[in-house]
Amino acid sequence: MSIAGTQVVETSAGDFRLCECRLHVGGREWTVLHTGAVLTPDDEQRYFGELAGRLPYGVVLWPAAIALAHEIATRPDAFRDRRVLELGAGTGLPGIVAASLGARVVQTDRQEGAMAVCRLNGQRNAAPAIEYRLADWTTWDDRTCYDWIIGSDVLYGEDLHPALRHIFETNLAPGGRVLLSDPFRSVSLRVLERLEASGWRVSLTKWTVGEVAAPRAVGVFELWPPG
Repeated sequence: MSIAGTQVVETSAGDFRLCECRLHVGGREWTVLHTGAVLTPDDEQRYFGELAGRLPYGVVLWPAAIALAHEIATRPDAFRDRRVLELGAGTGLPGIVAASLGARVVQTDRQEGAMAVCRLNGQRNAAPAIEYRLADWTTWDDRTCYDWIIGSDVLYGEDLHPALRHIFETNLAPGGRVLLSDPFRSVSLRVLERLEASGWRVSLTKWTVGEVAAPRAVGVFELWPPG
């Protein structure tokens, strides 16, 4: 992974100075605009301690997004011609990779600035048509059914778990699955355990993201609903 160059993006949600990150995923290079890369636990501690009030978290490049993009890239047949909903899309990398495999992707985020950067990243990577939609999980009104619901590091807020679970239960098509990446946060593991206890099947693939000197473990959890 390499980081080069900066540019200023003007949005109605504010002006952000963005860095460009180049990543190799699925045999090709992708460029991702972001306000900062939070790859190691030290990066994350610094971000929440010093920068969280100044940088919108939705346009930070998180390790869970990189891991989820890699996982999706390993499954071209599973995503081709499928309808995909990305929750909390942020910089948009996982959904962009899914779209490049032939998926029909809807990327959602509640932050207007994140949605603007997400759209820019789709354009920069020549992603096939993606639908971009501002949406809040707590006021969710989408009735569409999707073959995949994906999200990277979206389980961080315990108070949001009921809203997310409602989306999983109402927007997943028959035979559909949920694919979530998370750096093994304890709050995230709790909701996954509750889902498993209520009949959901959960499987885990482990990825390591970041530099060799400071690797970050990220789990990609695949969920099948009961029945």
